[in-house]
Amino acid sequence: MIVNLPYSALRAFEAVVRHSGFSPAAAELGVSQSAVSQHVRALEEWLGLELLVRGARSSRPTREGELLALAISEGLGRISDVCTQLRDKTRTDRTIVISCLPGFAFNWLFPRLLNFDLAHPDLSISIATDTGQYPFSGADADIGIRYGLGDYPGYQVDLLMTEQLFPVCAPSLIPSLRGVEDLAQHTMLVDENLHHGPASPTWDFWARQCGLTLPWPLRTRRFGQSNLVVQAAIEGLGVALGREPLVIDTLCDGRLVRPIPELTQSPLSYWLVRPHETKDSPKVGEFLNWIRAEVEAQPDIPPAAGVGN
Repeated sequence: MIVNLPYSALRAFEAVVRHSGFSPAAAELGVSQSAVSQHVRALEEWLGLELLVRGARSSRPTREGELLALAISEGLGRISDVCTQLRDKTRTDRTIVISCLPGFAFNWLFPRLLNFDLAHPDLSISIATDTGQYPFSGADADIGIRYGLGDYPGYQVDLLMTEQLFPVCAPSLIPSLRGVEDLAQHTMLVDENLHHGPASPTWDFWARQCGLTLPWPLRTRRFGQSNLVVQAAIEGLGVALGREPLVIDTLCDGRLVRPIPELTQSPLSYWLVRPHETKDSPKVGEFLNWIRAEVEAQPDIPPAAGVGN
């Protein structure tokens, strides 16, 4: 008999042990750090055992936790391998699997896929979201859309698009937000999963590049995914640092506006990453032509509120 196991909690615990911490585990799983912590605590309560020795900078497993993490890694790893083999057997030649970040999929790719379906009724698109923190695997997807500096050795890498950075907010906040000094009166919405070191497109980076000084102290609210940051801004919960592809549609339809005119080029870009053997694949070629045309058709960034009117 197979016990009714808490699989999500087991997976989260194994990731914490493997990374020696909650934050990198959350980044891998594409969830918030608090969600991972809740999973691990629930697992400990379910077992009636302490599985981790928690520290300020890192966490390590207890003896029982080490045994459990090893069993999870071996068991779920084997299940993953078998599922991949089975999926590959049933995947048709007319299915294209795309691997990308959840925020990019939700805010940019999904709204445009109807255009692809209408233009290519004989092809099927499957989206696999991940954090993009680990090397792209050609066994899991035909094409990866990665966000970073373009350093993906061993693969064919082509620039998809760059991005610009600028504050965005709901139109209701505009009357009280006309300059960078007014940010002191608002909540700054922050994506906590930007793990690119000095190249991360943060509020500090934007201000520094624009020659501005952010007010201090800042009131912030952090989210585990970029699409949650955008949605929070739409709901009027604060001011987000807009990353062009992720907010362009909401700017054009008026759900978001630019309260401050300063913008700057992001240090990071979006890249098409794929195995070299897909070079002559007709289905991959059709998708690449389509997505590049969508980038070319992307509208310009609307002016800041009160600018150009």
